[in-house]
Amino acid sequence: MKIRTRLNLWYTAILCGVAFAVIGAAVYHELVIETRPHHHHGSKREAELDSEDLIDILTWTVTPAILLGVVGGWWLMRRALAPVADLTQAVKKINDHNLSQPLPCSGNGDELDQLTEGFNAMTARLDGAFQRIREFTLHASHELKTPLTILRGELETALHDEPASAAQRERLASQIDEIERLAKIVDGLTLLTKADAGQIALKCEPVRLDELVRECVADAKILAQPQSVEVHLDSCDEITVAGDRHRLRQLLLNLADNAVKYNQPGGRIHFSLRRDGPSATLQISNTGAGLAPDLQARVFERFFRGDASHNSAIEGCGLGLSIAQWIVQAHRGAIQFASQPNELTTVTVRLPLA
Repeated sequence: MKIRTRLNLWYTAILCGVAFAVIGAAVYHELVIETRPHHHHGSKREAELDSEDLIDILTWTVTPAILLGVVGGWWLMRRALAPVADLTQAVKKINDHNLSQPLPCSGNGDELDQLTEGFNAMTARLDGAFQRIREFTLHASHELKTPLTILRGELETALHDEPASAAQRERLASQIDEIERLAKIVDGLTLLTKADAGQIALKCEPVRLDELVRECVADAKILAQPQSVEVHLDSCDEITVAGDRHRLRQLLLNLADNAVKYNQPGGRIHFSLRRDGPSATLQISNTGAGLAPDLQARVFERFFRGDASHNSAIEGCGLGLSIAQWIVQAHRGAIQFASQPNELTTVTVRLPLA
């Protein structure tokens, strides 16, 4: 129950209790105390008239006064607690992107203003902590790129120039693959950190989304060949959206790569692009193992890769869907993930038309 409701109920109970006590005292005084001295001198008719007058007075004065008090008290409570409701709505809108925006104060200097100032101080500290985390991630990613590039170059040189046995060459190739994986993680972290800090500017130009989808389907067929996965383009309407062509292509490749990696040998991938009112709807489905319902809400978290079997059996860093979500949201769209374990997993992307 809300505080406003409880205060109204308490106020009404107290008001009615006081009113009934006053009414009872008045009735007792008029009907008992005042009538005793005149009991033998007045008539029965006069006593009845006094009682009727008292009832009329109570009906036409006390009852409206009680109603007016209840309504007035409710209005006063609503007006007094309105700043609390406004503060609650403002606090609900706080997220990691608007921590630097202070909550508005009424300027009265009351307890609510003190509470608002406390919230503002807390969000300022949180904003500073988030900024330091972003700066650390950017600096760490930048510093890691150089040694990873050097290591990869040295290993590739050793692989091609030095005489080595088959086992040594296989070991060198495995090390190069791991360095490439680390480099992808560093690049993904750098991209997401810059996106969180608002340091990535996207182009806004007309992009033929259907052409990008056809190119992505062709790339997915190449990626799917080692696992004998069939790739189908079910529908592809001619659609133009406003956005960054490079980032939209990155979005499609990330989703296609996931559909191939998390599929089963001999499985299928279905692409569809259709016009749906004022937006374009893209769906990519695959016949992989899928995810349990309790894990599906976490697929867009960074470094989330499902259960332990997925983590050990499938290469990846768990940033693909996080990057895809950022690209979609940066284009004012929405992305959804739905999975039926061992049946079908579908990612749906909706983008506004140009």
